[in-house]
Amino acid sequence: MENREQEHTLIELGVVEARQELLNGGGRQLYLNKLSSREMESLIAISDTFLPSVEAPHNAAHAYVDKFYRTSASMAGTPHIVGGLISERLEHPKLWMVRVVLWLLSTWFGTFIICGLASMSSHFPYFQSFPQVSPHKRHEIVLSWSLSYFSLIRMLFRSLKLVTLLVFFTQVDEKNENLTWKAIGYCGPDPDFKTLYRANKTAQANGYGRSIYEREQEEEDDREDFIGPLYRGLINIKRPREVVAEALRLSGFSISIHSRKHETPNSSSPLIIRCDAVVIGSGSGGGVAAGVLAKAGYKVLVLEKGNYCARSNLSLLEGPTLDQMYLYGGMLATDDTGVIILAGSTVGGGSTINWSASIRTPQHVRKEWCDQHELELFDSQVYKEAMDVVCEKMGVQSEIYEEGLNNAVLRRGCQELGYPVTDIPRNAQPKHYCGWCCFGCKDGRKKGTAETWLVDMMNSGNGVILPGCEAIKVLHNRKKGRARSTATGVAFEFEYKGVKEVFMVESKVTIVACGALSTPGLLKRSGLKNPNIGKNLHLHPVAMAWGHFPEPTPLSPSPGCPGLEKRSYEGEIMTVMSTVVADIEGSGYGAVIQTPSLHPGMFSVVMPWISGPDMKDRMIRYSRTAHIFALARDKGSGTISSPSTISYQMDETDEENLKRGMEKLLRILAAAGAEEIGTHNCNGRSINVKKVSSHAFERFVKEESSRALRDLSTPVCSAHQMGSCRMGVDPRSSAVNQMGETWEVEGLYVADTSVFPTALGVNPMVTVQAIAYSTAKSVVEVLRRKKKETCAS
Repeated sequence: MENREQEHTLIELGVVEARQELLNGGGRQLYLNKLSSREMESLIAISDTFLPSVEAPHNAAHAYVDKFYRTSASMAGTPHIVGGLISERLEHPKLWMVRVVLWLLSTWFGTFIICGLASMSSHFPYFQSFPQVSPHKRHEIVLSWSLSYFSLIRMLFRSLKLVTLLVFFTQVDEKNENLTWKAIGYCGPDPDFKTLYRANKTAQANGYGRSIYEREQEEEDDREDFIGPLYRGLINIKRPREVVAEALRLSGFSISIHSRKHETPNSSSPLIIRCDAVVIGSGSGGGVAAGVLAKAGYKVLVLEKGNYCARSNLSLLEGPTLDQMYLYGGMLATDDTGVIILAGSTVGGGSTINWSASIRTPQHVRKEWCDQHELELFDSQVYKEAMDVVCEKMGVQSEIYEEGLNNAVLRRGCQELGYPVTDIPRNAQPKHYCGWCCFGCKDGRKKGTAETWLVDMMNSGNGVILPGCEAIKVLHNRKKGRARSTATGVAFEFEYKGVKEVFMVESKVTIVACGALSTPGLLKRSGLKNPNIGKNLHLHPVAMAWGHFPEPTPLSPSPGCPGLEKRSYEGEIMTVMSTVVADIEGSGYGAVIQTPSLHPGMFSVVMPWISGPDMKDRMIRYSRTAHIFALARDKGSGTISSPSTISYQMDETDEENLKRGMEKLLRILAAAGAEEIGTHNCNGRSINVKKVSSHAFERFVKEESSRALRDLSTPVCSAHQMGSCRMGVDPRSSAVNQMGETWEVEGLYVADTSVFPTALGVNPMVTVQAIAYSTAKSVVEVLRRKKKETCAS
């Protein structure tokens, strides 16, 4: 009876309260628009230039198509949402310039400086502010920005285009619908999930009125299947400190509480948590490390900057999900905006929102890391076994039950041309026909760390996760006579009732797994001076091409290939790849060809903008426009000071490899039966494959695949970041050793993609999990030695 009361207390105090908050759905967070009236005048004019109100085509068959064409950005309220994002959400070292330009464009002199003669009127007083310029002239001006000689003007164009189009095609009303979706052939969230979501809401409503204990006991298994298994291992840190402390104590952690009397928000931490290991980050690195250590019997505390999105809390809406589950809302770019970067920021990290590809570390990469970087780990049986273990844990397999449009196009095109094509191993079941996994997995059949390693940790009874808190410093001290300092824990912060609170963790070991974009900043804030921290950042740059496949009709059916009749957003995101240009001249460097996930917002961001009407015409064809991409194993690298301050310049060799890939992309799309093909270059050129001669086709392919990719004329994207704290055998050329331990601080380990010695060349999930598994096994041995030493003393 006493145990039941204790469990009941735990439920009352922490876990269920956190769980219930996490189960409450929600859309995109509203950010306060702090732009001035002058700035907003300019932003509205620019937004309506990107997306004006225009006449629908004469053959528009439906009222919703006519509405799409007639609705401008300002009519949809887009500029005010964009203003809020600029004010409170976007992070970029040159963001201030956007606001300066918006203010200048509200003046006649600023408009003349930025826009030149095109902004002048033929009538007195001749000079005009940008909002006063005619729509036709505004179009000419904005188009000239995309081609400007000045890189800052091109950056301005790319930035405003990205945020305006992304918001317009992802913003939703009270019914979670967007006014464009019917017109462009997009169904919104997965229809199967919407049915399940409504059923859950009904079940929740029916459950109110029963006691907490009764609700806990009833249908536990069914609810876990729907919510996800982690909810019992979460502690809501944004509760009164006594509640948090009690929940942690009942989970087996030692807690010290300091009185808040006479304390200010900036005073020392009022609560100290003691554990064997603190793991910062819960993705493919941190999740694995936490699971291994907890199963070995050690108390593990996981700190996660992002929030937990239970299965029942997923919206599968593009805009809200980017805001809730991606770093900086999915609107992150290098300092020159040359590369658009996507990175997960949620419980489970990138493994929660990635595209399922589970490819083992290529043999030639392992050999390179072993031979050229002297890292014996990668040629060892230990590492091979680590890959086996993580693949088994994720249920990696290559069978395909049904293929979507993008993958069917890639497969058919490669087969027609005789290019090598292989099935991609994935951490999902063969019948996992889901195009929304980039927004979280609705049923848990994609086995990210939140469905595997973190569940192991929770089931062991030795670990908990604290979502919504950010590590600000690794604590360490140096004992007299020691060459290195020793890690003693972490200070982390979170917001409680509008005030930043700081708690501390005291631990025997500290594992940093914040990802290649965030780990370097944490180490530097913690006082580490190794010059390799933050350098050698690789991004796997991606360039895409598109092909339009008209809707099949009885007179013009799809070619006899399964999947070609589908829509672009349906089906598993990645099932097939080609290595036709992956190994240029035996160098081990080149580009692999794969398929992306592009829901309407991201589709609009990467497609070229020539005019407002042209953009709407492109979007009308969205659901039947297939995309494939080339991903380069980049030799070039960059540096990172913070997640929002990334300097990266693509190497010439990498650019040439992507150009080779682009040539193959265009040929593959044409061979698969596309009617029209093109790239994302700002010139917006395309060609109707069915209506041109072979000579014209060859000329088009040659011209478009030879265009520069380093001059901001073509969007380049990145979903893989690595190498910013690389592993090595010498502190002069690396940040951590083969065990993942930092050279400067004993007991401080790094277990994420930042330790990769070079770019990998394929999707990194298996590799980072195998490295984290190996590192965690080393940490287990260290903890065992510490325990023996303690017992002996």
